[in-house]
Amino acid sequence: MIAVVYRLPLRPTHFPTMPNPNRGACGFQSNEFEQEYDRPSKSQLKREMTALQKLGAELIAEPKERVKRVPMPEDVRDAILECQLIKDHEGRRRQLQYVGKKMRTLDEDELAAIQRTLDSWKGASKTETAAMHALERKREKLLSNDSALTDLRAEHPEVDVQHLRILIRNARKEQAENKPPKAYREIFQILKQLQSKTTPQEPEPHDESEE
Repeated sequence: MIAVVYRLPLRPTHFPTMPNPNRGACGFQSNEFEQEYDRPSKSQLKREMTALQKLGAELIAEPKERVKRVPMPEDVRDAILECQLIKDHEGRRRQLQYVGKKMRTLDEDELAAIQRTLDSWKGASKTETAAMHALERKREKLLSNDSALTDLRAEHPEVDVQHLRILIRNARKEQAENKPPKAYREIFQILKQLQSKTTPQEPEPHDESEE
């Protein structure tokens, strides 16, 4: 009898690789994630939302009449004015979030116009602060140096020297006796009125001693 030996084929150690249309040089097509990276990240979106809410909060902090002059859609302005009226903390917080949501409906040009308006106000505030400090220095000079009143009269001949001299004397007494600065504040108001006659375009300075 002849024995027949069957040999099993050797298990191949390599299989041909089928082309994968979804694979590129690094294993995946490069355009698979392009759209994902084109979108803003969650952290970026959060930063943008926070910035818009902050912009809305700056507008809320401004006087009502100023807000009415800001170039913006009526619905956004109404949301800001409504928030100004709310005194309850939680209610104001929710309305502030709503203002931030409304701010996100504005396009870049509208947001830029609002920012320019706020920046112009900040510039005016700096001018007002500088004017206030100048008047305060002039007031201190009147209290510390008698010749300052003569200089003031030369600059403003219309000033009531006699009345101002009495106020200066009373202001010195107020400071010496630690009394309320009534005459001290009145001197500031007189100086402010004199300044407004020479520079009517300048914003009116505010006397910090009134606070």
